[in-house]
Amino acid sequence: MPTDAEQLATIKSQVLALLVDLTENPKPTYNVDGQNVSWTEYQRMLFERLDNINAQINAEGPYEHHSQGFS
Repeated sequence: MPTDAEQLATIKSQVLALLVDLTENPKPTYNVDGQNVSWTEYQRMLFERLDNINAQINAEGPYEHHSQGFS
């Protein structure tokens, strides 16, 4: 079974693939029978998801905290 870090990396790759497709093949926003389809909003949501995934990946790994003392 894959680890959490591996699953997050897989999800990140999938979101990036969706963003690549969306930027290579842009689509217009349209309305059908009162239902609005906003590709711009979809792209914004994917970028937000990517930010969240990156934050989770960064929280999983080690980190450094730099501080400076004075006397």
